[in-house]
Amino acid sequence: MRRPTTVIPLAATALAGAVLLTGCGGSAAGSESGGAEPELSVTSPYIPQPVSDSMAAGFLTIENKGDAADQLTSVTSDAAGSVTLHRTDGGAMEQVDRLTVPAHGRLVFRSGGNHLMFDGLKSKPVQGRTITVELHFATSGELKVQMPVKPATYNPATGH
Repeated sequence: MRRPTTVIPLAATALAGAVLLTGCGGSAAGSESGGAEPELSVTSPYIPQPVSDSMAAGFLTIENKGDAADQLTSVTSDAAGSVTLHRTDGGAMEQVDRLTVPAHGRLVFRSGGNHLMFDGLKSKPVQGRTITVELHFATSGELKVQMPVKPATYNPATGH
């Protein structure tokens, strides 16, 4: 009669061990598949004081320290009727509907390259003021950024 008594604890131990191993396998697989995400931040935002009362350009750098790329899909601001994304390729400026922020990389907006175009300004941005924009990303959602208005001839040390 002792034999059945030892079989039950052994069976229970084996079952508990199988459950633990299955649980460990599931959590490891889950952490591998869920770990790749963008980690976005913005540096060096600014708007040169525009000559025009209705249009302005904006520049900044979006850094991604994450393991996955993201896409900037749009930009909004209460300061303008619309804010559009532009890139300059071979000297020709074109409006685009999205720009990629690579994993472990940067998306740079600079004079002569990618830039934000503010159209239908509600008031002319003047040096010393700040414009709030909201960047909209495909994966990361929204990110609010304060863009100071700099002199029209401003040339940042960051090169953009």
